[in-house]
Amino acid sequence: MPIVLVINPGSTSTKLALFNDRELIREHTIRHQPEELSQFNTLYEQRIFRKKLIVEFLQKSGYPLDRIDLIVGRGGMLKPLQGGTYYVNDSMIEDLKTARYGEHASNLGAILARELLSESGRDIPVFIADPVVVDEMEPLAKYSGHPDFKRRSIFHALNQKAVARQVAARYGKRYEEMNLVVIHMGGGISIGAHRKGKVIDVNNALDGDGPFSPERSGTLPLTGLIKLCFSGTYTKDEMKKLIKGKGGLMAYTGTTDCQKVQMYIRQGDQNCKMAYKAMAYQIIKWAGKMAAALRGEVDSIIITGGIAYDKNFMIPWLTEKLSFIAPIDIVPGGNEELALAMAGLRVIEGSEEAREYDGLSR
Repeated sequence: MPIVLVINPGSTSTKLALFNDRELIREHTIRHQPEELSQFNTLYEQRIFRKKLIVEFLQKSGYPLDRIDLIVGRGGMLKPLQGGTYYVNDSMIEDLKTARYGEHASNLGAILARELLSESGRDIPVFIADPVVVDEMEPLAKYSGHPDFKRRSIFHALNQKAVARQVAARYGKRYEEMNLVVIHMGGGISIGAHRKGKVIDVNNALDGDGPFSPERSGTLPLTGLIKLCFSGTYTKDEMKKLIKGKGGLMAYTGTTDCQKVQMYIRQGDQNCKMAYKAMAYQIIKWAGKMAAALRGEVDSIIITGGIAYDKNFMIPWLTEKLSFIAPIDIVPGGNEELALAMAGLRVIEGSEEAREYDGLSR
């Protein structure tokens, strides 16, 4: 059975996982101190430093590079592309190396995978899967209301598609046979309309679209936002922080920690209860939008992400308002490492065909 290495880089960590086929052998998170990373001017320059730590982890785990049969890295900021599993090729590395479409720690996933392939001296498959820039939106969904503003597809594609496949299997069907509304609730919240294996509409969970979340403001009243921008009260960077980082629950309650918010609610804090319930209300409205995009033909509403563990408040609030649309399936958390491993295994087993990244703008 193939030994699979999964690499999931973050801004202050590198998450690693080893699988023997679908069985997790070992997982490990390497924490990076700010002073360690501050010596590098760009993300790309961090690759040698991070690679050395990965090699050390593999050796200590008893699975050096010569025992690895498949490497799957987290997908980064690439051109908008169809969902699926992609070969790591020269064109992809060049776009990630130069941060052509944006600089993000996940860019290092493919880069580190390629570096490790070179170091192994072996000819083994190296992939990425379902990066955040997956774009399968229908042309009408791209319209915002003004030609200077185009709706973008940036969402939790990896987890949304992974749980969609998982739930489809529960129903004895393939993902490509079902219509689903998938709600991912974490630091950001994305809600996608999945029609027969394609996400035909979804909110931009990164840049201020959709429901507010623990740290993001979501869609705001435009005239009020414009007025605040020109009030002189905030700088451009401060305004960006209000949208992402200091918006949502953080702005209303002073914390992004939903477990704390739940504790405050149990202690009788009405402000926290109203803010948390308002977040649920906005999620419900956006889920309704996606159900409408599917013409009401919804086989399941899937609720996933870290906040899906909240069975006391969030899940009851959502199910009360959404259960009339379709059956609801709860898949808490978001096992990105397993999702990446499964994507690579589908290719080498022949149930999915890997795609080639061409690097040309669509």
